[in-house]
Amino acid sequence: MESNYHVPVMLEACLDGLNIKPDGVYVDVTFGGGGHSRAILEKLGKNGVLIAFDQDPDAQRNKIDDPRFLFVDQNFAFLKNNLRLLGYRQVDGILADLGVSSHQFNEPERGFSTRFDSSLDMRMDKQGKLTAADVLNTYAEEDLHKIFGIYGEVKNAKSLARTIVTARASAPIITLAEFKKAISAHIPKGKEHKYMAQVFQALRIEVNGEIDVLERFLEQTADVIKPGGRLVVMSYHSLEDRPVKNFIAKGKFRGEVEKDFYGNQQKPFNVITRKAIMADEEELIRNTRSRSAKLRIGERI
Repeated sequence: MESNYHVPVMLEACLDGLNIKPDGVYVDVTFGGGGHSRAILEKLGKNGVLIAFDQDPDAQRNKIDDPRFLFVDQNFAFLKNNLRLLGYRQVDGILADLGVSSHQFNEPERGFSTRFDSSLDMRMDKQGKLTAADVLNTYAEEDLHKIFGIYGEVKNAKSLARTIVTARASAPIITLAEFKKAISAHIPKGKEHKYMAQVFQALRIEVNGEIDVLERFLEQTADVIKPGGRLVVMSYHSLEDRPVKNFIAKGKFRGEVEKDFYGNQQKPFNVITRKAIMADEEELIRNTRSRSAKLRIGERI
């Protein structure tokens, strides 16, 4: 593993949350640098199994040479089918760390970071067709307005969308420098970094269909996790945390929990964490990425 690939956030809390049994079958759906996976393997006995998912070709370089380790080169939206192909109908626990890895932010050509001038790519899956440049150059003004408003919570989303559409009429917006120049009048003075981070978050979520993928994944966990097994999910912004919180608490993303004829709640998980677990002071100092992390745990009923 590259030591600087990605420092796992709230590692001990994740391991505690999984409540690992030595001979259990566990899934890390966001393998990345393999930090969480290695720690899970250390807690497994010789009959334990760890299955890791990651669609990013860069993550494959970090594969673990261990007979108990299986790697799936797929997005976790395809969790259930891939587990069945490997011969597993149910597992004892699933971990998802939803953040973009430090490695992805630090690779200029991936276009995830506002620090480098690069082409506006932002694809987690390099085989994916849609890039951030495609979104900026082809989406209708009202769609851009919606993306920046909902996914980025950008205050001036409407005027930002209008400016992009006007700018691209004279020349396509391909690089970060071109994008910043086109929208410079909208970037608040003294808050440049935060503003661009929100704009980039919105583009990244759209390019990768992140909210749709997350909801599809969560729905499958109800079928895949054994009774008594654990779902452990770490998210980094409210758009991710909300569906996770709702699904673990109610078994659905919107509306109230359903009840049967006798008034019993019909939901797949019991909430283990009433309030989201946050990083402690020591970790906040050691790893700035942990600042916005929220960890939630559910136990399959």
